[in-house]
Amino acid sequence: MNTFTRFSGTVGVLDAIDVDTDQIIPARFLSVTTREGLGACCFADWRFDAEGHVRTGFALYRPDASPAPVLVTGRNFGCGSSREHAAWALLDYGIRVVISVRFADIFRSNALKNGLLAIEVPEASWRVLREYRDREVAVDLEANVIQVSDACSIPFEIDGFARQCLLQGVDSLGYLLSFESAIARFEERGPRPENT
Repeated sequence: MNTFTRFSGTVGVLDAIDVDTDQIIPARFLSVTTREGLGACCFADWRFDAEGHVRTGFALYRPDASPAPVLVTGRNFGCGSSREHAAWALLDYGIRVVISVRFADIFRSNALKNGLLAIEVPEASWRVLREYRDREVAVDLEANVIQVSDACSIPFEIDGFARQCLLQGVDSLGYLLSFESAIARFEERGPRPENT
Protein backbone atom coordinates (compact mmCIF):
# COMPACT_ATOMS: atom_id res chain seq x y z
CA MET A 1 0.00 0.00 0.00
CA ASN A 2 1.34 3.44 -0.91
CA THR A 3 1.73 6.21 1.65
CA PHE A 4 -0.86 8.95 1.43
CA THR A 5 0.17 12.39 2.63
CA ARG A 6 -0.82 14.99 0.03
CA PHE A 7 -2.47 14.22 -3.27
CA SER A 8 -3.52 16.50 -6.11
CA GLY A 9 -5.91 15.36 -8.80
CA THR A 10 -8.77 16.18 -11.10
CA VAL A 11 -12.32 15.94 -9.76
CA GLY A 12 -14.83 13.56 -11.31
CA VAL A 13 -18.47 13.82 -10.25
CA LEU A 14 -20.88 10.90 -10.04
CA ASP A 15 -23.99 12.71 -8.90
CA ALA A 16 -25.99 9.63 -7.92
CA ILE A 17 -27.27 8.47 -4.55
CA ASP A 18 -27.29 4.90 -3.21
CA VAL A 19 -24.56 3.65 -5.57
CA ASP A 20 -24.22 0.07 -4.39
CA THR A 21 -21.21 -2.21 -4.55
CA ASP A 22 -22.75 -4.23 -7.39
CA GLN A 23 -22.81 -1.07 -9.50
CA ILE A 24 -19.19 -0.32 -8.54
CA ILE A 25 -18.06 -3.88 -9.39
CA PRO A 26 -20.74 -6.24 -10.76
CA ALA A 27 -20.90 -9.66 -9.09
CA ARG A 28 -19.92 -11.50 -12.29
CA PHE A 29 -16.38 -10.13 -11.87
CA LEU A 30 -15.88 -11.39 -8.32
CA SER A 31 -14.35 -14.77 -9.17
CA VAL A 32 -10.80 -13.38 -8.92
CA THR A 33 -8.73 -13.40 -5.76
CA THR A 34 -6.32 -10.60 -6.66
CA ARG A 35 -6.86 -6.86 -6.99
CA GLU A 36 -5.00 -6.39 -10.25
CA GLY A 37 -7.20 -5.87 -13.27
CA LEU A 38 -10.40 -5.06 -11.38
CA GLY A 39 -10.26 -1.46 -12.59
CA ALA A 40 -11.28 -2.64 -16.06
CA CYS A 41 -14.56 -3.86 -14.50
CA CYS A 42 -15.20 -0.81 -12.32
CA PHE A 43 -18.66 0.64 -13.12
CA ALA A 44 -18.73 -1.85 -16.03
CA ASP A 45 -22.48 -1.72 -16.62
CA TRP A 46 -22.41 2.08 -16.72
CA ARG A 47 -19.17 2.47 -18.70
CA PHE A 48 -19.93 -0.07 -21.44
CA ASP A 49 -22.97 -1.10 -23.46
CA ALA A 50 -24.01 -4.74 -24.07
CA GLU A 51 -21.53 -5.02 -26.97
CA GLY A 52 -18.66 -3.67 -24.84
CA HIS A 53 -18.54 -0.23 -26.45
CA VAL A 54 -17.68 2.76 -24.25
CA ARG A 55 -20.66 4.90 -23.26
CA THR A 56 -19.53 8.48 -23.77
CA GLY A 57 -22.56 9.66 -21.79
CA PHE A 58 -21.33 8.03 -18.56
CA ALA A 59 -20.71 10.73 -15.93
CA LEU A 60 -17.08 9.71 -15.41
CA TYR A 61 -16.26 9.32 -19.12
CA ARG A 62 -13.08 11.10 -20.21
CA PRO A 63 -11.85 11.04 -23.82
CA ASP A 64 -8.33 9.93 -22.80
CA ALA A 65 -9.88 7.02 -20.81
CA SER A 66 -8.02 7.99 -17.64
CA PRO A 67 -10.34 8.46 -14.66
CA ALA A 68 -10.37 11.56 -12.51
CA PRO A 69 -8.59 10.39 -9.33
CA VAL A 70 -10.78 12.42 -6.94
CA LEU A 71 -14.38 11.17 -7.07
CA VAL A 72 -17.19 13.32 -5.65
CA THR A 73 -20.28 11.19 -5.35
CA GLY A 74 -23.78 11.19 -3.90
CA ARG A 75 -25.01 10.13 -0.51
CA ASN A 76 -24.80 6.49 0.66
CA PHE A 77 -22.06 5.50 -1.78
CA GLY A 78 -20.97 1.87 -1.42
CA CYS A 79 -24.21 0.50 0.04
CA GLY A 80 -25.29 -3.08 -0.59
CA SER A 81 -23.01 -6.04 -0.03
CA SER A 82 -19.80 -5.82 1.96
CA ARG A 83 -17.52 -6.81 -0.93
CA GLU A 84 -13.98 -5.55 -0.50
CA HIS A 85 -13.65 -5.81 -4.28
CA ALA A 86 -15.44 -2.44 -4.60
CA ALA A 87 -12.53 -0.58 -2.98
CA TRP A 88 -10.04 -2.67 -4.96
CA ALA A 89 -11.79 -1.88 -8.25
CA LEU A 90 -11.88 1.86 -7.58
CA LEU A 91 -8.18 1.90 -6.70
CA ASP A 92 -7.20 -0.18 -9.71
CA TYR A 93 -9.34 2.08 -11.90
CA GLY A 94 -7.20 5.01 -10.71
CA ILE A 95 -9.35 6.65 -8.03
CA ARG A 96 -7.43 7.61 -4.87
CA VAL A 97 -10.03 9.73 -3.03
CA VAL A 98 -13.81 9.42 -2.78
CA ILE A 99 -15.79 12.29 -1.24
CA SER A 100 -19.43 12.12 -0.18
CA VAL A 101 -21.85 13.46 2.40
CA ARG A 102 -22.31 9.89 3.66
CA PHE A 103 -20.82 6.48 2.88
CA ALA A 104 -22.14 3.05 3.69
CA ASP A 105 -20.23 2.09 6.85
CA ILE A 106 -18.71 -1.18 5.60
CA PHE A 107 -17.62 0.39 2.32
CA ARG A 108 -15.90 3.25 4.13
CA SER A 109 -14.09 0.81 6.42
CA ASN A 110 -13.00 -1.36 3.47
CA ALA A 111 -11.85 1.70 1.53
CA LEU A 112 -9.69 3.07 4.35
CA LYS A 113 -8.18 -0.35 5.10
CA ASN A 114 -7.13 -0.70 1.46
CA GLY A 115 -5.63 2.74 0.86
CA LEU A 116 -8.64 4.49 -0.68
CA LEU A 117 -9.26 7.73 1.20
CA ALA A 118 -13.03 8.02 1.81
CA ILE A 119 -13.87 11.51 3.10
CA GLU A 120 -17.25 12.61 4.44
CA VAL A 121 -18.00 16.35 4.24
CA PRO A 122 -21.04 18.48 5.11
CA GLU A 123 -23.60 19.05 2.35
CA ALA A 124 -22.50 22.66 1.74
CA SER A 125 -18.88 21.58 1.22
CA TRP A 126 -19.99 18.72 -1.02
CA ARG A 127 -21.90 21.21 -3.21
CA VAL A 128 -18.74 23.33 -3.57
CA LEU A 129 -16.66 20.29 -4.55
CA ARG A 130 -19.28 19.11 -7.03
CA GLU A 131 -18.79 22.38 -8.93
CA TYR A 132 -15.11 21.56 -9.40
CA ARG A 133 -15.73 18.82 -11.98
CA ASP A 134 -12.69 18.47 -14.28
CA ARG A 135 -10.66 20.88 -12.12
CA GLU A 136 -7.82 20.04 -9.77
CA VAL A 137 -7.96 19.97 -5.98
CA ALA A 138 -5.36 18.96 -3.40
CA VAL A 139 -6.12 16.59 -0.54
CA ASP A 140 -3.76 16.95 2.41
CA LEU A 141 -4.13 14.09 4.89
CA GLU A 142 -1.48 15.50 7.23
CA ALA A 143 -3.50 18.72 7.62
CA ASN A 144 -6.93 17.06 7.11
CA VAL A 145 -7.85 19.64 4.46
CA ILE A 146 -9.09 19.64 0.88
CA GLN A 147 -7.55 22.66 -0.84
CA VAL A 148 -10.06 23.72 -3.46
CA SER A 149 -8.45 27.04 -4.36
CA ASP A 150 -6.18 29.64 -2.77
CA ALA A 151 -9.24 31.14 -1.13
CA CYS A 152 -11.15 27.96 -0.27
CA SER A 153 -10.16 24.97 1.85
CA ILE A 154 -12.46 22.34 3.31
CA PRO A 155 -11.47 20.63 6.58
CA PHE A 156 -12.39 16.99 7.15
CA GLU A 157 -12.16 14.42 9.90
CA ILE A 158 -11.06 10.83 9.60
CA ASP A 159 -10.61 7.97 12.04
CA GLY A 160 -7.22 8.38 13.75
CA PHE A 161 -6.05 4.79 13.28
CA ALA A 162 -7.03 4.74 9.59
CA ARG A 163 -5.27 8.08 9.12
CA GLN A 164 -2.03 6.76 10.68
CA CYS A 165 -2.11 3.64 8.49
CA LEU A 166 -2.64 5.73 5.33
CA LEU A 167 0.14 8.16 6.26
CA GLN A 168 2.53 5.24 6.89
CA GLY A 169 1.35 3.25 3.86
CA VAL A 170 0.44 0.15 5.85
CA ASP A 171 -2.69 -1.87 6.41
CA SER A 172 -3.80 -3.11 9.86
CA LEU A 173 -1.48 -6.12 9.71
CA GLY A 174 1.43 -3.97 8.57
CA TYR A 175 0.81 -1.64 11.49
CA LEU A 176 0.94 -4.56 13.94
CA LEU A 177 4.07 -5.95 12.31
CA SER A 178 5.80 -2.61 12.87
CA PHE A 179 5.84 -3.58 16.57
CA GLU A 180 7.40 -6.99 15.90
CA SER A 181 10.67 -6.24 17.71
CA ALA A 182 8.82 -4.90 20.79
CA ILE A 183 6.61 -8.01 20.81
CA ALA A 184 9.68 -10.26 20.55
CA ARG A 185 11.34 -8.46 23.50
CA PHE A 186 8.18 -8.90 25.55
CA GLU A 187 8.02 -12.62 24.75
CA GLU A 188 11.70 -13.09 25.63
CA ARG A 189 10.94 -12.14 29.23
CA GLY A 190 9.38 -15.55 29.68
CA PRO A 191 6.25 -16.60 31.53
CA ARG A 192 4.61 -14.10 33.79
CA PRO A 193 3.38 -15.02 37.27
CA GLU A 194 -0.34 -15.47 37.49
CA ASN A 195 -2.32 -13.00 39.57
CA THR A 196 -3.34 -14.43 42.91
